[in-house]
Amino acid sequence: MSCKYQSNALDIPLEVEQLPTITEHSPASLIAFPFEESFPMKCEATGNPGPEFRWTKNGEDFDPYQDPRLITLDDSGTFIIPNNGNLTEFQGNYRCFATNKLGTAMSEEIEFIVPNVPKFPKEITEPIEVMEGQSVILECNPPKGIPPLQIYWMTMSLQHIEQDERVSMGLNGNLYFSNAIKTDSRRDYCCFAAFPRIRTIVQKNAMSVVVKSTNSLLERKPSLLTPTGKESHTYLVKGEDLQLECIAEGFPTPEVEWVKIGFHKLPERAVVESHGKLLTVEMVNEEDEGKYMCRAKNPHGEVVHYFYVTVEEPPEFEIEPQSQLVTIGADVVIKCVVKGNPQPSVAWRVNGQPLNGKHSLFLTFFFTKLITTCITRKEIKRLMQSCFVVFNGAMLITVSPDIQPLILTENNLRYMAVEGKGAVMHCKVFSSPASTEGSTGLENGSLEIQNLMKEDMGEYSCFAQNTEGKVAIAATLEVKGKRNRYSSEFDPSIGDDFEILWEKDGMALNGTANIRDVIHSEHNGRSVKLQWIPGDDHNSSITEFVIEFEESQHEPGSWKEMMRVPGNHHSAQLKLHSHVDYRFRVYAINEVGRGRPSQATERYKTPASAPDKNPENIKIEGHLPHEMDINWEPLSPIEHNGPGLEYKVSYRRQGNGEDWKEHMVKRHSFLVKNTPTFVLYEIKIQAKNHMGWGPDPKIITAYSGEDFPSAAPEDVAVDVMNNTMMQVKWAHVHKDKLNGHLGGYRISYWRLRSLLDSKKTHGDKHTLTFSGERNHAVVTGLRPFSEYSLIVMAFNSRGNGPGSHPVSFKTPEGVPGEVAAFSVTSIQKHKVTLTWSPPVDANGVIIGYILQYQLINDTEEQGSLMSLNISADSNKLHLQYLEALSKYKFYLRCCTQMGCGPAVSEERTTVPEASNWKISDALNSSMTFHIIEGLEPGTEYTVRLMTKSWVDNSSIFEDVIRTSAKGISNQGWFIGLMCAIALLTLIVLIACFVNRNKGGKYSVKEKEDLHPDLESPGINDDTFCEYSDNDEKPLKSSQHSLNGDLKGGDSGDSMVDYGDEDAHFHEDGSFIGEYSGRKDRVSMEIKGNNQSTA
Repeated sequence: MSCKYQSNALDIPLEVEQLPTITEHSPASLIAFPFEESFPMKCEATGNPGPEFRWTKNGEDFDPYQDPRLITLDDSGTFIIPNNGNLTEFQGNYRCFATNKLGTAMSEEIEFIVPNVPKFPKEITEPIEVMEGQSVILECNPPKGIPPLQIYWMTMSLQHIEQDERVSMGLNGNLYFSNAIKTDSRRDYCCFAAFPRIRTIVQKNAMSVVVKSTNSLLERKPSLLTPTGKESHTYLVKGEDLQLECIAEGFPTPEVEWVKIGFHKLPERAVVESHGKLLTVEMVNEEDEGKYMCRAKNPHGEVVHYFYVTVEEPPEFEIEPQSQLVTIGADVVIKCVVKGNPQPSVAWRVNGQPLNGKHSLFLTFFFTKLITTCITRKEIKRLMQSCFVVFNGAMLITVSPDIQPLILTENNLRYMAVEGKGAVMHCKVFSSPASTEGSTGLENGSLEIQNLMKEDMGEYSCFAQNTEGKVAIAATLEVKGKRNRYSSEFDPSIGDDFEILWEKDGMALNGTANIRDVIHSEHNGRSVKLQWIPGDDHNSSITEFVIEFEESQHEPGSWKEMMRVPGNHHSAQLKLHSHVDYRFRVYAINEVGRGRPSQATERYKTPASAPDKNPENIKIEGHLPHEMDINWEPLSPIEHNGPGLEYKVSYRRQGNGEDWKEHMVKRHSFLVKNTPTFVLYEIKIQAKNHMGWGPDPKIITAYSGEDFPSAAPEDVAVDVMNNTMMQVKWAHVHKDKLNGHLGGYRISYWRLRSLLDSKKTHGDKHTLTFSGERNHAVVTGLRPFSEYSLIVMAFNSRGNGPGSHPVSFKTPEGVPGEVAAFSVTSIQKHKVTLTWSPPVDANGVIIGYILQYQLINDTEEQGSLMSLNISADSNKLHLQYLEALSKYKFYLRCCTQMGCGPAVSEERTTVPEASNWKISDALNSSMTFHIIEGLEPGTEYTVRLMTKSWVDNSSIFEDVIRTSAKGISNQGWFIGLMCAIALLTLIVLIACFVNRNKGGKYSVKEKEDLHPDLESPGINDDTFCEYSDNDEKPLKSSQHSLNGDLKGGDSGDSMVDYGDEDAHFHEDGSFIGEYSGRKDRVSMEIKGNNQSTA
């Protein structure tokens, strides 16, 4: 029956037969924290007859006594789960049942939770690139774990990310930027998730944000990053905290305001936090219900969101069901009135079973009352004690068989009181039906007599009777007369029923009692009689005397308590240790407190004698295989009984008839060497001083030092259960081969290879530990389609024994992992090219791939999902017949015989109308120019610069250029003519050079020397007729630039024009071919700010 422990349970004595009641059980959630040593699953109950316990786990019978790993307690339903590394096997929902012949009590369900260590998934996050002024959301998506969860955003150097009106963290852990600025660019945004209850902090991979500058920031009105939509509904239970959040984006940064619709201001308990973005109301009640609005605004506009808050009230008893004790034939009305919002429903159970119309009792429901009528004897066993559950409450209806009264008060008690005072004599009775007691004025039969007189003394009897019989007990009352006020003597038989007051001149003289004249007499070796005379007790009788001693040899000046004697004794016989120089003192105790100690006695030194006892707490430890370390607790100095204390250590092997080997030592340890490994020895230790030996010592047995187990488990067999789990069995190692106390067994296993790979490697070794009673275990977490090797070994306190012969086994195929390196390239108007690589974890033989794709343009409606089967040997696919300028999402899965793995997805947008796009090879990001060859003269081209790392095919910039039409410089005859002129010029230069070298042979040269021509150019120049750069003139027919912008003095193919000057990329990524010192630009320059479309 679902009877839970509660405060209104009936107080029925255990001497009466009754069904079980659960008195203690574990909480509803029992969390297995990794730092705890064990976890008790509690279940305690009372009942008569004593209850038997059973458990269920996940609704099925569970017997903790059958699992040797669990620790069970006698006469209790409690069992303990030790933290030995196998906790996940015990995870589940438990319920305890306590049963005797009268019925069954049922505990609440207990959930045993084994928390996993939370981990962020391994993922590679691409840098987030935004233009300055745009909003940014960094998602945390913390892993699930044991609450509470605390989230922090920090850098890799553990510096907190500063938050303000523009930057803030939401309740979901995401980091929101209303508008990005240049200083937001960094590569180490880290989300940290802390789980305090399991003492764990995990970190997400760092995220990178790149904010690109722009010449003009686009101001815009606000929009909400969270929540989405126009309105939302929030439901809370009374007493919970309300948290409403509004985070907006926009430029300038929006301000957030909060309003409760229909009110001039927010509730007094409302607190606005997080720079206005979070509204909190603690411990909500019905008054906090209503419609709230957040408004985010800036100079360009505003946006609002409405929150509809509903506060519900948990079920609560207005009239709580009360436990009742009724007799056979009586009518029972059980009142149960509950309230809540919404109105709760009431459920009843009897003996753990739902109460319905099929119940054989005459039970009727009247609103929330349960009425039972005419209960017969045949129904007693079934309803002896029924428990009805209403939500989290419970109460008992006990229908008792008619039994004669049971008097619970002890018989023949003696009561003593003082004349004129009062006395109460008890007579506690339980009976069904209710009994009658004679001469009683108090509850449950107690008899009180006030203003006692001598005539009230005598023997009293208490009778209890009902229809089933009559019982009685007797009690004696003694009344003492009043004493003289001026005498401090008293009758000890009166007990505590008196008070003594002393006064002088109207002032009370009560105080602590003192001692005087302490002496010791009747010395008898180690025994002495101590006597003393009590001093003034200050009108408060002495309750006891305390005797203390001090000895001068070991702890001089330190007083220690020796014994206590009653307050009416003035002497004590003391038993002393030998060879100790004693002195004693006494102090008294009364109800006021402790009095001053007496003066110390003269010293008394006892004679020396042999020790009275031998060492205790003997411990045997074997740290090394052939040694045995014996330790014991030494005798205290006062227990030496004389000088020269030593210990005799005796030992021998048990059962082989060896003589005792003996050693005398003064310390309290001894090391026995050269012992056989793990052999049982008999050991005894005896104390001795100069006066003789102590008593005969007790013999204890212990093992010598342990060594590693010398044998491995045999008959190791593996049963592969599925592609990630297997069961291993083994035979126990014989105890003669253990060389110590068996600690348990360890299973070590490692992965040799994937069955797709013929090359074997030794992977990471994994080890599991199990108790020594086990001969089988289940290993989980294996990788599918793999070959493993496994060994089993026994271990003791010394360490592991040899491993068994390795057993190899193979796991079957499983579902593959994600496809690797999935990308979408060659994006055109109606087709794209998809490439991929097989999964890293194929987990089986790949039989093919499944490609699914659908149109996901920025609308609520999505296109139908198209599927395509791809052969296993493919790693590339040309997908056609797509719509132009449309956004698609592609999903790719890899499949084996066991099924298909998780999908990896990519999103891309097809390009608009254009023809014959040609894509260059990948360019190095450090390049500042790129030459496009093979263009047709006089033709218009669209040029795009794109980056492969973007999630779609958006270009960094576009530009439209036109090549120049064919001119004279492009004609073949013109080129030939120019080549001929160059050749003739070369011949003339050679002739001039030769003529100069032979100038002395001609008369012309002589005439020129005699009559120089002053007008002749270069007459004083030794380089006459030589080629000079200074005389170079531009050819009138030199070729023009592609767009005709090159001036006459500029070479159209100068390397300066190709980047020897300062050409660079702008911050927005556009390619700007700017050349210092030039007024004109090459026509192939691509302007980054031009976003025109082909």
